Amino acid sequence: MTIHAYQEMYAYRAQSALGDAFDYAINVLKMQPNDFITLFLVSSISKSMEVGEPKYVTGKSGIEILVDVIYETTGKEFEIEAEDRFFRTREYWIGWAVAYYQWYSNRSYSEIFEAVSFEELQNMYYTLHEADITKFVEIMDSLLKEYFHETNLKRRRVRCKLSQSKLAELSGVSLRSIQMYEQRNKDINKASADKLYRIAKILNCKIEDLIEK
Repeated sequence: MTIHAYQEMYAYRAQSALGDAFDYAINVLKMQPNDFITLFLVSSISKSMEVGEPKYVTGKSGIEILVDVIYETTGKEFEIEAEDRFFRTREYWIGWAVAYYQWYSNRSYSEIFEAVSFEELQNMYYTLHEADITKFVEIMDSLLKEYFHETNLKRRRVRCKLSQSKLAELSGVSLRSIQMYEQRNKDINKASADKLYRIAKILNCKIEDLIEK
């Protein structure tokens, strides 16, 4: 049974807030979708929403979240006036649906947007925006399961263009251990902190990025 970071009643607030943030960023400020997503992911705001920090899941509006993301990541200050919005845009739906899926799955926003592109989410809108949110959850579960089929270690090693033997040489962790971690014949979650640190250092990531859920 999944333990959620905060109660479902607050998930609806988070959905509305992130929906508005996406809508205003893309349709009012005319930001490129992937540019806004990048800023959101590197900001502390995305992490705060993941853990249910009240300031962001119940306290701030979508416009305030957008302003905070831009200021924290670029240093630019904006004053954005709320506009009368008589319909929910596609971009609103994307933020709204992704916020629900993050709450439901406990996956990070970084994982979600790594596995599913904004363009793929746009394409889902036409068939899913009037459907029950559980249908979106089912499709996202399938896409993320397929994307994360390989271990985090292998995906990050390949991304760094390192062979298993080269990673072993640079990290000082035995080739056999790396092979077994990638084949799931050995649980990387039980590896020593020292081994994980040495591998993470070479792959330029955090130890948590190597852990399997």
